Amino acid sequence: MSPVVWSSRFGTFLWPILAWIMALLFFFPIFWMVLTSFKTDADAVKPEFLFFFTPTLENYFNMTENYDYWRFAINSVITSVFATLFTLFVSVPAAYAMAFNPSRHTKDILLWMLSTKMLPAAAVLYPMTFLTKNMLGLFDTHFLVILVLSLINLPIVIWMLFTYFKEIPKEIIEAGKMDGVSFWGEMRDIVLPLAWGGLASTALLCFIFCWNEAYWTVRLTTTDAATLSKLIEGNRAPEGLFFGRLSAVSTAAVGPIVVLGWFCQKQLVRGLTFGAVK
Repeated sequence: MSPVVWSSRFGTFLWPILAWIMALLFFFPIFWMVLTSFKTDADAVKPEFLFFFTPTLENYFNMTENYDYWRFAINSVITSVFATLFTLFVSVPAAYAMAFNPSRHTKDILLWMLSTKMLPAAAVLYPMTFLTKNMLGLFDTHFLVILVLSLINLPIVIWMLFTYFKEIPKEIIEAGKMDGVSFWGEMRDIVLPLAWGGLASTALLCFIFCWNEAYWTVRLTTTDAATLSKLIEGNRAPEGLFFGRLSAVSTAAVGPIVVLGWFCQKQLVRGLTFGAVK
């Protein structure tokens, strides 16, 4: 057997095995979190109850009855949905202008926007807290959380929509203008239908980013606008004293977004590969 044939057959079996190993490694923390959520706080830290234990729903009952889980969940839904809508409302016209009416500074602006994602959030924590709490009176409000989440995600959303819009042939846009189509008609009838896959995947990713944001939602809220990240932070304790309870809260927080990503994975892949080299 030639080395080329042997290498090909070896790769046929090796790469799927490596892919399954990597998938299991990525999934293991989620599996462990869900498994631990069905243990009591005492059993969660005992090595003898690592895999064999008596499952219980005590942590989930405690979470809904004593920690007002649904209030935190509703706040997460409100802030994530409205932040995503506001981000798209600003990003679509901005990306359209950069894609179809570029200037010589367009790429510089895009790079500058992306560079803001590299700045440490802790550097602006104190001025942000001082302004919103002592001067503007917006601390612990839905409006503040929605605004901050939108500003955080604007650079990456504009960049993604820019790449999707660049794939639309300019001849179609020019033909629409020659036919007297207005700007909003052009957006509604030409641009958005052609870039719908990319727009939907961008909206989904933006929603996931907003839902998973923990740094700002924990530090800019206390009770009224507190999200599930704040609930997780409130159940965190040193030495793993409430590890079972913390795992239940974490499972209830990440469960909806994991399920959403699972059912929308085809749309995500289709949107993220839009415009890629084929």
